[in-house]
Amino acid sequence: MERTIRTLSTSPSLLPRVKLLLSRRFSLSSSPQPTPDPPDLSPASVCGALSGYANDWRKALDFFNWAEQQCRFRHTTDTYNRMIDILGKVFEFDLSWSLIDRMRDDPLSFPDHVTFRIMFKRYVSAHLVDEASRTYDRLDEFGLKDETGYYNFVDALCEYKHVMEAHELCFGKDKKAELGFDVDDTKICNMILRGWFKMGWWSKCGEFWEEMDKKGIKKDLHSYSIYMDIECKRRKPWKAVKLYKEMKRKGIKLDVVAYNTVVRAVGLSEGVDFAIRLCREMRELGCEPNVVTNNTIIKLLCDNGRVRDAHKLLDEMRKGGCKPNVVTYNCLFGSLEKPREILRLFYRMIGTGVDPRMDTYVMLMRKFGRWGFLRPVLMLWNKMEELGASPDESAYNALIDALVDKGMIDMARRYDEEMLAKGLSPKPRVELAPKSEEGSR
Repeated sequence: MERTIRTLSTSPSLLPRVKLLLSRRFSLSSSPQPTPDPPDLSPASVCGALSGYANDWRKALDFFNWAEQQCRFRHTTDTYNRMIDILGKVFEFDLSWSLIDRMRDDPLSFPDHVTFRIMFKRYVSAHLVDEASRTYDRLDEFGLKDETGYYNFVDALCEYKHVMEAHELCFGKDKKAELGFDVDDTKICNMILRGWFKMGWWSKCGEFWEEMDKKGIKKDLHSYSIYMDIECKRRKPWKAVKLYKEMKRKGIKLDVVAYNTVVRAVGLSEGVDFAIRLCREMRELGCEPNVVTNNTIIKLLCDNGRVRDAHKLLDEMRKGGCKPNVVTYNCLFGSLEKPREILRLFYRMIGTGVDPRMDTYVMLMRKFGRWGFLRPVLMLWNKMEELGASPDESAYNALIDALVDKGMIDMARRYDEEMLAKGLSPKPRVELAPKSEEGSR
């Protein structure tokens, strides 16, 4: 609860109420009487607190209900959507639908396209395509069966490797006649092309790219951006550069997203210095490089062993008003080999207002664990909890591995049991097997 209250403390005016709540020792599992002076929660603060419990759906749901019942908070569509997403992540679809039913009763929280985009995403990620399809059919009940709902459904299918089903839905016999509204064929094809990309089916990507020409479907900036990314991922960056030149011949104006892909392709095929030159060209053409552009250059520099130049670019980003993000620091963390340098950069990152992501913690804990340094692993774990992040399966496993390697079996077993209690899956470890099992071996 203290972590939740910390997340809610987004303004000085809330601090006295936070201290009052802590002094009364509220807990999410208890059912205290409504406080006479409940905290002034906002949708943003509630969403932030729920995000802190993203990997512990029971605590998230307890907090969700506590905010409504004890703090008289009136949930909005956004706060409902955040809770539904957390439930869907662990396949609690019945609970998700019960929340959707509650949403219908309040105009402030009526389901929107984001609600069902979440449901499509979570169903399809669990490979429950029939359930996702039935959800799409139910959009009529909410007045949402239109082109946006259709795009969301197709996008979810493509995002989670059910591209064949998406292709059949969009291009099967008489499918368009059943829709009752117009859709943008280029947009649909871009989704399907990206879906084949996600699956890594490079030959299918090529076939579909040609199929778009045969069907007379116009290729736009996004089509080329996706296919340039495909060529980079299939380790043919020079072909991405060729597509870039084709775009310029056709007079297609590149945006920063497309340029970012080209910068990466040029860096991989011709070297990081050529990529830096392309960044200058971007500026000259009125397209200002963004944080992703700089991250790409930093990654290329680190991969080429030019870590000092990467740090120099990090400083230039700050001075130039382009705020580094967590990906910027992750690129640098991956190249550093001295524990003190890593910890110095880690605290510098936090000091500039950039919170680590879960993959940041996992990468660093694994790195320190591999080197045999347990103290920084525990420090990172404590910092994670202090910043309100809820550890996921990978974080627990990284911590437990480090503890086992140091022979701290009892502590490792406690975290192993804590994982199970949260519904997370620890990996099997002989060292943590019950003594009776060890004897039977």
